[in-house]
Amino acid sequence: MRDLVRRAEVRALVRRIEAATPPDRDRAVDALRALAILGVVGGHWLVTALVADSGTVHGESPLRYMPGLTPVSWVFQTLAVFFLVGGQVGAKGYASARARGESYGHWLRARTARLFRPVAVVTVVWAVAAAVMLASGVDDGTVRALGKLVWSPLWFLLVFVALTAATPLVARLHPLWPLAVVLYVDLFRLGLDGPASLGWINVAAGWLVPYCLGAAWARGGLSDRRTGWVLLLGGAGATAGLVLFAGYPASMVGVPGGALSNLDPPSLAAVTFGLAQCGAALLLLRPLRRILARPEVWAAVALMNLSAMTVFLWHQTAMIAVTSTVLFLSGPVPGLHTVPDGPGWVLARLAWLPVFALALLLCRSAFGAYEQRGGGRSTVVRSGSPALTTESHHA
Repeated sequence: MRDLVRRAEVRALVRRIEAATPPDRDRAVDALRALAILGVVGGHWLVTALVADSGTVHGESPLRYMPGLTPVSWVFQTLAVFFLVGGQVGAKGYASARARGESYGHWLRARTARLFRPVAVVTVVWAVAAAVMLASGVDDGTVRALGKLVWSPLWFLLVFVALTAATPLVARLHPLWPLAVVLYVDLFRLGLDGPASLGWINVAAGWLVPYCLGAAWARGGLSDRRTGWVLLLGGAGATAGLVLFAGYPASMVGVPGGALSNLDPPSLAAVTFGLAQCGAALLLLRPLRRILARPEVWAAVALMNLSAMTVFLWHQTAMIAVTSTVLFLSGPVPGLHTVPDGPGWVLARLAWLPVFALALLLCRSAFGAYEQRGGGRSTVVRSGSPALTTESHHA
């Protein structure tokens, strides 16, 4: 009987989400954003290990011990798709705001409001957690290692906010301009032994490339599937050439101990790889739109998007909570606290992923409301509890 009631509630929720969705909403854009966020989450859970050693915990990466896992980074490093969608939504939203007579300040506040509240919450929670750990005698190195896992992924939010604020200036900038900046920066810092600090120019220029592609998409460009194939094949070919002949690492995420990181700061190889990802994303639009015409599939994507920022901000905390709890209750176990140096660790880590996901669902239940209160125009569909908010496109 309970199963029948639950199924009826789910069907009712699906119908309400379908009814609340504007007919002109491009559902594929939401699907791309959801895939990008899930890629980041899955990548962090797979290539991050917390090794327990002599009463301390420190971070490690299986990519350091098992280079054969490098293709995992090609699948799960999806930030370029996130910035592609962000550029499309930002440029389109700013054009709509101008048409409605809204000021730049009002538009920017609406665009960024949903970011600040959940970031403030995770900041407070982790400040308290760090203080409690230190007061309890937890090793300083352990606290730093855990804090780094939580805070290091947040760098891209600063970049995203900066690019969003610059949307009126960059909305019509051709992607080749920031791509040329990345090319010359890498040529100077890597080819001519220039200062390594120059690489930080690429933090803005590198992610500006997919953001500008998204802005071009908002203007009606990139609609030809041939463009998607050119980006996919051209970007993949350029990346392969840079890896094989120019000395760039094959991993698209940083590997501890590596001489060069493709992501910290973004390298030319990371940017060309991002172009390939953007091409693949554009080619997926048509099949995604067909799939998302099914109300139940669209409902899952819509719910994921409503909690996208919560999922991103708390996914590392979920992993840390599981890892710490198990360590406290039973001591080091494979896949959680052991050195990621073999297939056994990989199999064990895969088995722990559902537990991480369950912990993340608990975090979403506890902190998801702070994201929903972030402001912005919305249509609210209530299903007893909680409320579902289907907002205009945001990234």
